[in-house]
Order: sequence, then C-alpha cells, then structure tokens
Amino acid sequence: MDWKFLQGLLSGVNKYSTAFGRIWLSVVFVFRVMVFVVAAERVWSDDQGHFDCNTRQPGCTNICYDHFFPISHIRLWALQLIFVTCPSFMVVLHVAYREERERKYQAKHGESSRLYDNPGQKHGGLWWTYLISLFIKTTFEVMFLYMLHYIYDSFRLPRKVQCDTSPCPNLVDCYISRPTEKTIFTYFMVGASVVCVVLNICEIFYLVAFRMVNLKHRGSVHTSSRKIHSSTMDCGGCKPSLAS
Repeated sequence: MDWKFLQGLLSGVNKYSTAFGRIWLSVVFVFRVMVFVVAAERVWSDDQGHFDCNTRQPGCTNICYDHFFPISHIRLWALQLIFVTCPSFMVVLHVAYREERERKYQAKHGESSRLYDNPGQKHGGLWWTYLISLFIKTTFEVMFLYMLHYIYDSFRLPRKVQCDTSPCPNLVDCYISRPTEKTIFTYFMVGASVVCVVLNICEIFYLVAFRMVNLKHRGSVHTSSRKIHSSTMDCGGCKPSLAS
C-alpha cells in the first residue's frame, strides 16, 4: 500500500486542526505508519510460512493457522489506520465546499464581498463536522482494539498453541514464529492507538469547552450592548442640567 499518498491527503487536514489534532497526526505517522511500514510488515512477513506443527498431515497446518489467526495483525492494523484516518477527510471536504460557495458568492456579488471570514475557521457546520469526525475516529480506534483482543484473547502471542481441528489426526502442537518480537510490536501498536484515543478525547473536550466560552462571551457582549441601547433610549428625552 502507498502510505505516501495517504500522508499527502492528510497533510491538508493539518492546517485546519487544533494543537491536539496536530499532535495526533504526528503520532499516527511517526509511531504508527512509519513503524508499520519499516518494521512491522517485515516481522509478520513469515508468520504463515514459519507456523510449524508437529504433524505432516496434509492441510492440518493451514487449518490450524487459519483457526488461530483468522486475520493477520498486520492486515488488521492496515484496516485500522485506513478507517481511523478517513474521517479527517470530512473536514477537508467541508472546507472545500465552503470555498466553492465563497467563490460563487464573490462571482455573483463582487470580489470585495465575503460569505465567510475564513472558510477554514471552525464555527457553525464545520465545527460540528470536526467534532463528529473526532467521535468517529475514537469509535474506530476502540472498536479495533476490542477486535484485536477478542480475536486473539490477549495482546500477547503464545509460543505454542494446540489444535485438533479436522483434518488433523489428533491434538497437535503448533509453534508461532518469533512470538516475543511480535508481542513487543503488538504492545507498541496498541499503546500508540491508546495515545491517539486519549488525544481525540482531549481534543473533544477542548472544542466543547472553547465553544462554550465563546458562546458565553458572545452572550455577555450581547447583554451589555442591549443595556447600553436601553439606557440610551430611556434618556432620549432627558434635558441637560444647568450648571449652578
């Protein structure tokens, strides 16, 4: 898979992200994509070829491997990275939609007229799009972590597994290639995923808190302007007092 293409697409998301979003993007590419491409793929490249069972019964090794590894860690992580990064494109598409509306508005009303102060500013519908994308990313992260733990019953890979699935003649012992190394990489990828979940949650709280502060500030400004306007109207008929 060409991860550079994905990196090029997500680079446009960076300029619309908050500080937490930029840290999240750095964690994804440095500690997940780069580790995945440089090391993890090579570690799991021989997982099926070196899955050895103490039997020569035709088909037994393949059946046992499929039983204990219904989906490879490396393929599950590839799906996870795709599903986790895709919601960020919602923000890019929404900004592109705003820029297109801005272009049509200026073409109709003149170059000096503006529909948005800044098409990339997170307010209104774009704020909701950004917030929803964070919830979707967090949901996918948690879902894939649960799937990994559910499928393999643990994040730790055993050295030996036992299988009695047909066509195996009896209970046979099967041995996983480099289980310690694979366990270390599994914990590393799980840890990076947990960090991304924490960053997403922090960004959600940041966006909500920032929005509440802005709404409170606008409400206080609006109330102050109403009081000033009311005082001006009440004193409209007042006469200036003569100096004594």
